[in-house]
Amino acid sequence: MVAAVGATKGLGLLGTLRLGLFQGCLGCLAVIFAGMLNRVMLSELGFPGLLVGGALACEQFVAPARVWFGQMSDAHPLAGRHRVPYIWLGALLFCGLAVLSIPLIFHVAALLQLGNRLALLGGIAALCGLFACYGLAISLASTPYLALVIDRTTEQERPRAVGLIWCLLTVGIVVGAIAITVSLRELDGVRDPLVLREALLGFMGRVVLLVLLLTAVATVGMESRTAAPTTRSAGEDGITLRQAWALITSSRQVLVFFGFLVLFTLGLFLQDPILESYGADVFGMAIAATASLNALWGVGTLVGLLLAGGWIVPRLGKLPTARLGCQLIIASLVLLLLAGVVRQVAALQLVMLLFGLAAGIGTNSALVLMLDLTLPQAAGTFVGVWGLAQALSRALGKVVGGGLLDLGRALQGWASLGDSPLFAYGLVLGVEILVAYGALLLLSRVNLRQFREDTGRSLTKVLALELG
Repeated sequence: MVAAVGATKGLGLLGTLRLGLFQGCLGCLAVIFAGMLNRVMLSELGFPGLLVGGALACEQFVAPARVWFGQMSDAHPLAGRHRVPYIWLGALLFCGLAVLSIPLIFHVAALLQLGNRLALLGGIAALCGLFACYGLAISLASTPYLALVIDRTTEQERPRAVGLIWCLLTVGIVVGAIAITVSLRELDGVRDPLVLREALLGFMGRVVLLVLLLTAVATVGMESRTAAPTTRSAGEDGITLRQAWALITSSRQVLVFFGFLVLFTLGLFLQDPILESYGADVFGMAIAATASLNALWGVGTLVGLLLAGGWIVPRLGKLPTARLGCQLIIASLVLLLLAGVVRQVAALQLVMLLFGLAAGIGTNSALVLMLDLTLPQAAGTFVGVWGLAQALSRALGKVVGGGLLDLGRALQGWASLGDSPLFAYGLVLGVEILVAYGALLLLSRVNLRQFREDTGRSLTKVLALELG
């Protein structure tokens, strides 16, 4: 682990809450990108579902860079610090790109109307490139951030710290959804691109200024300048990317848990790119109303995180709680599909609250397992690998979710199955149920003891070679 002057283990409650403000900012931006902009592109601007899913997925397709960013923060301090400068640099970049995304989206919408194929291809490439750069900036900030959480917490306090920090992520999602509802209420029913563009650009500008301010508040003083290592040898401090990768690949359990994280995250978010459109097309909800679905999901997730971190995990254990979370997620997805059959907004809202509760329970246990399956000597690199698994599955979720929606619509027209939008959305939810069940099966093969034995032996070999 990175040694620093004055750095001490243990954050305390106030320190954990302060550090968690950055995670809250990420949650707020996530609901704006995955929810509001997704809804506007699909329902107001008429973008094809595959284009929207593919463009948004570019944010996660650059996820392999997380491994490099994590190792870089382990080995190459900036201004004498390993984590905080990377967080600040990433925040500046993703805030700037968030503002630029608004005019570019409306430019591509205009090109779709004009029908100039060459110009449209250029616009789509620019949109995908912007979202890819946004994903790189998020990775640059969030991977060292999670490594900082590991640096500053003991194994005993980590479950509580993870629960609180991810609660603040969920609070950020709720706050973002409420901000959308309040700030953009006057846009209900508005289809004029010029009106939408100006309102969204002003809203995004205000959001990113607040995000930058809270990022500074969250991280100032959280990391001291690096000194001569006192808890590690020189060989350990100089661990390379190749050596870190040798640690990662030394245990089959890494591959098993990587696969679980992919399926778990995909089973949790496959409906994400189509959820607000589901509310609009099947239930007839307005923009502000569909944004409230994310708020309900966030409230349920917040309760689930608190229940899991403070009560369920200490009593059942990490693996049993993760199994419970997977089972509850499957049940919630079935209910989400049934809500579309009855087409009652109240039923949809209740299901989203329950879905959030299941997500919170599953996420807390999965995160604690993720941080336990990490070696302190290569914390940034391991966090990068686990972040890669989650990001790749989020990317797949956006592409596959949007693609399945388009496929369902095409099949419905080809087979003359009527004009009900439920068929296409039901296809997405049905596949998601199967994926979540696959995650439950793979979880049964995760073994913490085996991971620690395998990577411990590999670490000894790596350090022996380095010192030899």
